[in-house]
Amino acid sequence: MRRENGSFGLGIELNGGSNSNNQTALTIDVEESAEKRIERLIRENQVIIFSKRSCCMCHVMKRLLYTLGANPTVIELEENEMKSSLPATQNSGGGSGGGVGPVVYVGGGRVGGLESLMALHLSGELVVKLREVGAAV
Repeated sequence: MRRENGSFGLGIELNGGSNSNNQTALTIDVEESAEKRIERLIRENQVIIFSKRSCCMCHVMKRLLYTLGANPTVIELEENEMKSSLPATQNSGGGSGGGVGPVVYVGGGRVGGLESLMALHLSGELVVKLREVGAAV
């Protein structure tokens, strides 16, 4: 698509799942910076997980959230994108290994990594938080 200034841009719209019958659209604008895109995705999604490809901690996070009735949006990033683009990803509580682990946001607020998510669940606060944002019944 040619823009008014003569540059080319690309917009992509994806239909994402949600708990209600309403479909949510995920949009991507290649001219949008990675940081702005991530901030927008955090704002626009009730539950979102930023993960690395083939991440076992992300799998556990997704299974827990699905079990609780939430349908998280999962965005897979390269490790360098996670380190440079995500706000406060260091020490995400994802486990050992020293790398950047998955990070989950609920209702636009950072929950953290797997350990933080599990602690929230074990305390009984995760279901409450998911209900508050309309992500679980």
